[in-house]
This record gives sequence, C-alpha cells and structure tokens, in this order.
Amino acid sequence: MHAVVALALPAVEAFDLAIPAQVFADPGLPRRYEFTVCAPAAGLVRSTAGFSVHAEHGLDALAAADTVVVPGYLPLGDPGERVCSALRQAAARGARMVSVCTGAFALAAAGLLDHRRATTHWQYAGQLAARYPAVKVDPDVLWVDEGAVLTSAGLAAGIDLCVQLVRADHGSEAAVSVARRMVVAPHRDGGQAQWLERPVPAPGEGLAATCQWALEHLADRLTVADLARHAGWAPRTLARRFAAETGMAPMHWLTAARVREARRLLEATDLPVEVIAARCGLGTAANLRLHLARDAGATPTAYRAAYQGRPPDAREAGS
Repeated sequence: MHAVVALALPAVEAFDLAIPAQVFADPGLPRRYEFTVCAPAAGLVRSTAGFSVHAEHGLDALAAADTVVVPGYLPLGDPGERVCSALRQAAARGARMVSVCTGAFALAAAGLLDHRRATTHWQYAGQLAARYPAVKVDPDVLWVDEGAVLTSAGLAAGIDLCVQLVRADHGSEAAVSVARRMVVAPHRDGGQAQWLERPVPAPGEGLAATCQWALEHLADRLTVADLARHAGWAPRTLARRFAAETGMAPMHWLTAARVREARRLLEATDLPVEVIAARCGLGTAANLRLHLARDAGATPTAYRAAYQGRPPDAREAGS
C-alpha cells in the first residue's frame, strides 16, 4: 500500500497537517493509503494553533515513505541538517516530495527545489525567493507539479494539491469521492491565481500628502503634472522622488492604487462594474477587466462572487 508520511516540523501549521490526514487517512473513504505522522524526534510537536500533536515516529519513518508531505510551519527557520538530509535521502530513493504552504521552505533548505518552479503562501513568497535564489518561485498559482516534487500555496490550496495526488494515483472518480466527502471543489487548476493582497508601496514623508490627495481623487483624470503641482515640485523632480520612495513611477503607483480600490469595491459592494471603474479612475468596465485579469487572474464577476460567497448577478454575466 502507498505510504504517505507527513513530517511535522515545529511549530506545525495545524490546518496544513490536517489536510493530508483528511485526504489520505479518512476512515469514511476506501483505504488507499497508509498514513503516518513523523517529526524530527518522536513525541509532542508544537502547533501554531496552541495545541501539540503527537508524532509516533521520528525521521526514520521517511525511509519507508512513497510520498512525503511537509506541512507549513512557523517561524521559517532552517529545519536543520538532520531533517534536510532525511528529506534528500527520501527524494533520492524515489519518494514523491510534497509541501503545503510554508513547508516549501523545508524542501528548499534541503535543495530539493533548486532550479524548479515552486510556490508557497503569497505572503511568504518573497522570503522564499530571497532566501533561496535558485528556486523559481511563482507566487500567483495554487500549486505547482514538477513531477517528483510538488508544492502548494497557502492553507486551502493544500487541499487542491492533495486531491490532485489522489487523482494522479487512482483516477478522477476517486478524487471526486474525496472532494465530495470534504465538501470542496473536486478540482481547481494549479494555474489558477492566488487572490493575494498586493499592497501599494507606501511613500515617504515627502510624498505622503500628495499620495493621500491622489487617493481621494482617484476618479479624476490625474497626470504627473497634477501630482507635481500638488507637491510643489517640477514633474521630473516628482518622478525622481516617486521612484526613490516607492520604487515605482508615479502613474504606475496610481494605477496600482486604482486597482486596489476596485478590488475593495468588488469585495464589499454591489456597485455595477461600470460604476466601480469610473469611481476608481479606470474609465471603462473593459479597462477594469483588463487590469483585474493582470492583477488577480479573474473577471470582476468571478472575483466578486468568490469574495461575497454567492453566484454572480445575471446582469453582470460576462463581466
């Protein structure tokens, strides 16, 4: 029987660990896997949720694993050479290596993600890329399948990946039965975007008043000259200060602010897409659709439906 071993590193994300347990060891489903939890040392492992998990096995359990799943953990320190060596040995003998959320940091520390595409929770993707530059980090997807090594984004994306593993091992019917038991979608494509928060870079004190003024006038047709006039500088000076303080050109910063406001209005209101586009200064519904597709990988209708938890209004079909 296919042996799945979850490696619980302290402090393990409780939800991340529960995902492979539910998918591979649910007693209400046909028994297709042998599921085990191990840790750097057998015994209690702290979780991020305020309770501890009992791991019956130490790292020796990885020697018998057909699939190794590393759930997320915090803080994101190096798991240590013993853990990294055990992960490398498991991979070298052909075990399928899988991470959920920040578990990718352990696989990266072991060198198993070098020169591969990988993902993790959007909030930590920048850290993963900075700490392990050999990893091709993609922060905009739910999961990445690199054959022998698979990684998923944060939290619930781990469900999508684990259900996909069942599909790969036992076919669609088995995957659908697992998803139905868990009351989740039977399939979300790995390339689907994480709907991550993209904060607009904060300006320094020199631009703070002008940026705040711009945020209050998003619906207006603002230009670099308008921003410079408010700041009391020449347009070239403004552009230079913007680049220094925010890392962006003035109009790029303004567009990012407009898209962020459009997302907020889609999440929290029932305003028509055309009205939102006008209020944010994006002009037309078509322009809003273009920018949202680039930023969130979704149409306004799909984005709103997902955040408000209800079917899209028929009047907005195609938006």
